[in-house]
Amino acid sequence: MSPAMLAMTDGEANDVLHDNDDNDESLYQKGVRHLCEKPISKVPGKYILPIEERPLPAKPNSGRAPLISLPVVDFSELMSPSGRPAALVSLAKACENYGFFQLVNHGIPSGVIAGMIDGSTRFFEQPYEERAKYMSSDMTSPVRCGTSFNQSKDRVFCWRDFLKLTCRPMAQVLPHWPHSPVDFREVASTYAQETNSLFLELMEAVLQSLGLKPRPLEGEGGSIMKQFEEGSQLMVVNCYPPCPEPDLTLGMPPHSDYGFLTLLLQDQVQGLQIQHREDWVTVEPIHGSFIVNVGDHLEIFSNGRYKSVLHRVLVNATRSRMSVATLHSLPYSCTIRPPPELVDEANPRRYMDTDFASFLKYISSCEPKKKNFLESRKLAT
Repeated sequence: MSPAMLAMTDGEANDVLHDNDDNDESLYQKGVRHLCEKPISKVPGKYILPIEERPLPAKPNSGRAPLISLPVVDFSELMSPSGRPAALVSLAKACENYGFFQLVNHGIPSGVIAGMIDGSTRFFEQPYEERAKYMSSDMTSPVRCGTSFNQSKDRVFCWRDFLKLTCRPMAQVLPHWPHSPVDFREVASTYAQETNSLFLELMEAVLQSLGLKPRPLEGEGGSIMKQFEEGSQLMVVNCYPPCPEPDLTLGMPPHSDYGFLTLLLQDQVQGLQIQHREDWVTVEPIHGSFIVNVGDHLEIFSNGRYKSVLHRVLVNATRSRMSVATLHSLPYSCTIRPPPELVDEANPRRYMDTDFASFLKYISSCEPKKKNFLESRKLAT
């Protein structure tokens, strides 16, 4: 902010920000928390969405979007020989009809979860200069701090700061992770390892729910679970500061996730919305659960049976919100395609082969919107 603006009253400075904010693009590249260090009462123009993209009510005169209780999958039942058959049916229906579910009784210690939320909060509470050490536009960097969704391409910024951490191979990437707060590496690496173990158990169940053999008998070919055990994991810590005009902007725009499954940990502040039956509905969080969603890679792998679903994030005027998403897939070098068992005359191939390099090339060349990457992989039928 210029010296002249610093000399203004808060109200005068806000009027200038609202009307002339594009004159100082560097201010917005530094993130929302930095922008809000001086209290503001208006959303700067760089963050104001076109009217048709704003988080308006789902239906005229209906007020805020309704709450939705996502299907619940009990992980302890999935791990029980007697409970697994019914739990697999519930898992399949959730992936087919919602693309999302709440995972309860997952077994990750509450201390690990609380430590991750606390450590993430303290990371973003540090001075801007500490966060700036990790700011980069290099999408292949093992650590990247930034703002919006894709700050190099977004016409309008979204009300979010993020910290992205590549998690595998852990021994190679951990030295690059933030060393402040002093315990951050420890709590984040513990959380990453716990969620990856949970993903592997969950992915084995997903494969079984599709009628596949996750671990074929000896002599029947390689195990896809072996590939997942060597797969990719990206952790994204999201910080959504309070917003003075939350109806003008979004924390994240409508999008789908690229991987197989995303495990989302969030605090108890509502914000996540999914598109269900063409309406936007707000997810009602269950304390201590994970929200799990199908990614584009799983939709391609399942030949369209399991659906990735558009979701977005609202912000609010009074409370900061924190979430941690871990996105899991096959190794970056692997090609994603449906197995032969899921393709026949009645169910022909619906998508081209893809890999992580294709995804990076796509999002580096354009502003990511909705499910456009997945749409770009569709085959004519």
